[in-house]
Amino acid sequence: MKEQGHFFAGIRSGLAPALSAAPFGMLFGAVAVSQGQSIAEASLMSLSIFAGASQLVGVELFGQHVAAWMIVASILAVNFRHVLYSAAVTPIFKRFSAPQRFLSFFFLTDPQFAETLKREDGGTPVTFAWYMGVALCFYLLWNAMTLVGATIGGLIANPEALGLDVLLPVYFLNIVVGFRHRANYIPVVAISAVSSIIAYVTIGSPWHVSAGALAGILLAAALPPKKPAEAEQP
Repeated sequence: MKEQGHFFAGIRSGLAPALSAAPFGMLFGAVAVSQGQSIAEASLMSLSIFAGASQLVGVELFGQHVAAWMIVASILAVNFRHVLYSAAVTPIFKRFSAPQRFLSFFFLTDPQFAETLKREDGGTPVTFAWYMGVALCFYLLWNAMTLVGATIGGLIANPEALGLDVLLPVYFLNIVVGFRHRANYIPVVAISAVSSIIAYVTIGSPWHVSAGALAGILLAAALPPKKPAEAEQP
């Protein structure tokens, strides 16, 4: 019963952010179909890759018929942040068995990472049952909305006209703001943003994502950590 209770607590924790991420699943399905994928191909991509932003990058490049190595490199650049996520959650995943860790890393998306750290920072240890409760909320809803988006995607002639192209940046901004109470938040976010903009102008997308992340990491490592009392907000 204890594990079951943790699992349902995970569902409660993951339901609201999963609903907020649902439009992106629909957007991916619509974009995938507009770029020439079938409904089955779009659904299979979400089921097997489950990587959000990099799925959108991938289908856009598929539609432009660029070289395969460029598609792989671009997706790796976008997903480089997951290497950092993995390093951050490793102390938590050490409590899990090896098979549980492998499964947990598959579900380590941006909102999953945010919810996991939020729970751990709040003083409640993350259990595998809780983690999977959150993960299944995101996974099932994302794939359901991918199917919906792929099915009705042909009915949306111009997604940009509806403002759907800004949903993803707004969602990531919301995740970043969620960490605002952490030490050195403002300087790290500022240097990441500036570095990302410079990289976008000079070397282009999607490399600016990794450049901004790397700059923020280097500054965070260089800055002296604040004591807990100093890091707290009034």
